[in-house]
Amino acid sequence: MPDGASLYETDFLAWSLQQAEVLRAAARAGSNLPLDFENLAEEIEDLGRRQRTELRRRLETIIEHLLKLQFSPARDPRNGRESTVRRSRREVAKLLSENPSLRPMLASVTAEAADIAPITARDLAGAGEAEAAAAVRAHGGAFAEAQVLDDWFPVPPATCLSPPAPPAGSAPAAARAGRARSTARPCPA
Repeated sequence: MPDGASLYETDFLAWSLQQAEVLRAAARAGSNLPLDFENLAEEIEDLGRRQRTELRRRLETIIEHLLKLQFSPARDPRNGRESTVRRSRREVAKLLSENPSLRPMLASVTAEAADIAPITARDLAGAGEAEAAAAVRAHGGAFAEAQVLDDWFPVPPATCLSPPAPPAGSAPAAARAGRARSTARPCPA
């Protein structure tokens, strides 16, 4: 086990949990120091839990904005939403770098953060975007970890294009697709 000083510098969450356990062990051993070991341990654990809470909040922000980007046809807020996602992704990367012991919790914390979907749906409905709100409720906020953390952005509904149906008597779709140079991305499933 790394010593407390080096762990403090490399993984604050792990350090706080370790220090809380050391304080509790000192209390069980009957240390004669006039310290409130149990409350000190709880306070130190709370400091570490704040890192997990901050991770959840950042993931909620990312998921909220990804949902709005994916389902809201509003164009004006799109750049701001993408900027918020990029900024929040950087903050998550920093949190994970400073607290490697958060990484094993990432899947469960991301699942918790998806609970932002009903709130996002209400926000969209309140902004007059009933169809987007219904789509968010149906989606539920579940994104793959790579979608949340990597450089992925959903296609906005207005630019989501399906390939056109081939005209009668034309070349097969595969041949046309090879010649096409469209930058349109497929619609999200």
